[in-house]
Amino acid sequence: MVGSTFSFKVLAKEKNARAGVINTKRGKIDTPAFMPVGTQATVKSVFVDDIISIGFQIILSNTYHLMLRPGTDRIKLFGGVHKFMNCPLPILTDSGGFQIMSLAKLMNVDVEQGAIFRSHLDGKKIILSPEKSIQVQKDLDSDILMVLDQCPALTKDKKKIKKALDTSEYWAQRSKTEFGKNKNKALFGIVQGGIFEDLRIESLKKTLKIDFDGYALGGLAVGETQKQMFEVLDNITHHMPEDKPRYLMGVGTPSDILGAVKRGVDMFDCVIPTRSGRTGLVFTWNGKLNLRNSKYKNDTTPIDENPDFRNLNLYSKSYLNHLINSNEILASMILTLHNLKFYWELMRAIRNSIKNGQFDQFFNKYIDLL
Repeated sequence: MVGSTFSFKVLAKEKNARAGVINTKRGKIDTPAFMPVGTQATVKSVFVDDIISIGFQIILSNTYHLMLRPGTDRIKLFGGVHKFMNCPLPILTDSGGFQIMSLAKLMNVDVEQGAIFRSHLDGKKIILSPEKSIQVQKDLDSDILMVLDQCPALTKDKKKIKKALDTSEYWAQRSKTEFGKNKNKALFGIVQGGIFEDLRIESLKKTLKIDFDGYALGGLAVGETQKQMFEVLDNITHHMPEDKPRYLMGVGTPSDILGAVKRGVDMFDCVIPTRSGRTGLVFTWNGKLNLRNSKYKNDTTPIDENPDFRNLNLYSKSYLNHLINSNEILASMILTLHNLKFYWELMRAIRNSIKNGQFDQFFNKYIDLL
């Protein structure tokens, strides 16, 4: 193991679906787990205390964005990002690899130097090498660090995907060398390869040789269809180690998560529940609701009759429709909390169904509804 205090154990299985537990120095994480996204050292519209009260055991933050603002020197004054943002939970940090795709117009890749950005804030030249990414994540005192990878946009150009894969594997080895031995931290490798089965297998084999504490699947949730994503998972997860956590980066919708769990994935992150809450879209056990729509103007019922958090059932759809269409901040707060609570309940229900041998039944009931 790269990090000696980090561990993962599968506690129950139903076919390929797994329920387990990750242990870190800051606490345990029951899997399958969803990580709320706190890119800028905050999960938008909610307090950390709310994240904890809901039941989440880990959040995600971002190396690139925190490196630029507020900067690691400032965060180091607090001993790391946990105290900076008052979050006692384990934190996983993305390496900045996703920004290589999302900020492609401001960036060039040099295999030796790394990703060369023009800051989206002030245009300043920034070089993010594999070593720099790991150094920043160490300064943040992340619990789970990610190797720097080149996340390519969706393309049918196999040569482009292969080139990004080769760069990612080279950077993965450099990331591990820079990581060294850290008994209180874990380092995850990232498997690339686009939608090409042979490239995915090639990337996995090379990543396994380097040896990491966990393995992420990157380069999905970048525009491919759900069917394509599930086909990639069908072809790769059964080749992945049983005793290491599997993390599907940037995913996703409730049905994405259900389908990925069915195929053996353990960890997820996505902005969907928080971003959707800020735009008026909420997730329920009966499907999605767009509370911005006029049909809710006179609806006196709550989103959920029986929530056990923050008395969210006291707010009618009519009132929430008014807040959303008036651009009131409270709308973002209430709906983000609701969506996060729903995602947490979804993950708890998934874990329980696996442990009880009823995941297939749960999957069939909700895959087309959610």
